[in-house]
Amino acid sequence: MEGFNMAGSDPKAVQLADSVMAAQGGRESWDNTRYIAWNFFGNRKLLWDKASGNVRVEHLKDDMKVLVNINTGEGKVYKDGAEVTQPDSVAKYLQQGKEAWINDSYWLVMPYKLKDSGVTLKYLGEDTTQAGQQAEVLQLTFEKVGVTPENRYKVYIDKGTHLVSQWAYFKNANDTAPAFVMPWQDYQTYGNLKLSGDRGQAKITDIKVMDEVPETAFTSFEPVNL
Repeated sequence: MEGFNMAGSDPKAVQLADSVMAAQGGRESWDNTRYIAWNFFGNRKLLWDKASGNVRVEHLKDDMKVLVNINTGEGKVYKDGAEVTQPDSVAKYLQQGKEAWINDSYWLVMPYKLKDSGVTLKYLGEDTTQAGQQAEVLQLTFEKVGVTPENRYKVYIDKGTHLVSQWAYFKNANDTAPAFVMPWQDYQTYGNLKLSGDRGQAKITDIKVMDEVPETAFTSFEPVNL
């Protein structure tokens, strides 16, 4: 992506990131994918139109739905049985909806975003995952992007499949110990993409990749059948 820190990234790391993209279906398949839906750990259901930036976020543990365009920040909110109309509240919930998408989509499609704007990649050598798999390790750091640019990730890439097999999350880039380490398991093919929803103790479910969805998905609070 434009803004990727190519100059500050290791050539070996860039090569590995490209191998991951190829193993997961390729850049063209990612670019041509239109709609992705998923259930994030039983907390939220999301539907994302990659072309327009429209996102539908349904909270599963309270009565709230957010329809937001992640590019413009515009949208509308349904909460506790009615549409929210107070401007400050609408703005707050639309921002929360965008931040939910930023977080929840990264947990699903991070391997396609290794060369995003603001990312610097470093090659950390070979290591073994908690499951005993041989892997090559990338480090991701960020500059002026996302909600939490101070984060750092170690991404473990399986030497045989070139798929991401594990990640370690560091809340602050200079932390020595990760806040968590989780596997990326059970890859399945959805449309032309390979995606993993199994993070060990947590599961992303109901993953769907579609070419069409009902027109009302991003305009109406009524239930959507995908």
